[in-house]
Amino acid sequence: MRVDKYLWCVRYYKTRNMVTEACRKNQITVNGQVAKASREVFPMDKITFRKDQITYTISVLDIPANRVGAKLVDIYRKDETPPEVFAHLELLKLSKEHYRKTGTGRPTKKDRRDLEDFEFEVDDD
Repeated sequence: MRVDKYLWCVRYYKTRNMVTEACRKNQITVNGQVAKASREVFPMDKITFRKDQITYTISVLDIPANRVGAKLVDIYRKDETPPEVFAHLELLKLSKEHYRKTGTGRPTKKDRRDLEDFEFEVDDD
């Protein structure tokens, strides 16, 4: 099975086009070699790819016939990504929480005054 179809079947990417684009950017390797989208994948191969600031490492256990449900994904792959990587991502998310939420629009007059009062209190200390 092609590497782009495999990663799509085991639900790491929403579309095969996204996988193909990642291959073009040299973000996907199979057994340590940069892979094109048409590269064949076999059981016991190691696939490494970077997505959403995480470098995933997976081992191919079996080849699915079609795209599989989320509950059945573990039959076809073994995730060997270290848990520290996910902890680092959580820290990044927490550090961004103090910023204003996107999509909330322009601050209201009350929000702006609260922000100015907070800045004034910080400057006094």
